[in-house]
Amino acid sequence: MQSQRRLEILRAIVDEYVATQEPVGSKAIADKTSLGLSPATIRNEMAVLEDEGLITHPHTSAGRIPTDLGYRVFVDKLATVKPMSSAERRAIETFLDEANNLDQLMKRSAKLLADLTKQVAVITYPITGEGAGSEKMTISGTANLARSGEDLGTSLSPILEALEEQVVLLRLLGDANDTVKVRIGGEQSESNLRQTSLVTVGYGAAESPVGALGILGPTRMDYAGSMAAVSAVARYVGRYITEGPQ
Repeated sequence: MQSQRRLEILRAIVDEYVATQEPVGSKAIADKTSLGLSPATIRNEMAVLEDEGLITHPHTSAGRIPTDLGYRVFVDKLATVKPMSSAERRAIETFLDEANNLDQLMKRSAKLLADLTKQVAVITYPITGEGAGSEKMTISGTANLARSGEDLGTSLSPILEALEEQVVLLRLLGDANDTVKVRIGGEQSESNLRQTSLVTVGYGAAESPVGALGILGPTRMDYAGSMAAVSAVARYVGRYITEGPQ
């Protein structure tokens, strides 16, 4: 069981590693947080976090980075989804209000989501006028993966190949509901995507979503910001689907 102090140290490690892409040492945590702990105390707590499998040290570095399990604990216990500011919400609505039809709205929504999160964005939506279960998909931001090359290494090509398979993407978003869901690293069902994390949510009617959207990127991502962006765009798209253009 993690103590609250160790959880706060884990939060600091995740925040610093996401921001800098550099392994995090005890001195950096002591200097950049208000925990009021000495580097020696932080080192002791980091040793426990490492024993618990929440952080690890790459190669010979003295610093530590989060493991998939560490990210999971961070998302479940520590990540605070900050509501977007009214200015950010207005910017989203202004950009999406310029869409003239459903196809255009979805393409603009995917681009917006990719731009907001700096990840790959995928949206599925129903094809109007066709049988139940018929749906389209739009994807944006695959170039963002190339900019994450240092995180993904040799995994980049298999990830891009997986994203080209529509059936894979449909499966990834297939179980989305009105609660934001985060799959991290090894939790991914697709073997080629186990160096990535996926944040998804359904939109439309609360009990029976008509579509889903999500973002995919390296496990070193801004989870709180990504969850907030996914939620905000899903709310707007869901309103459009259920109420029509405003």
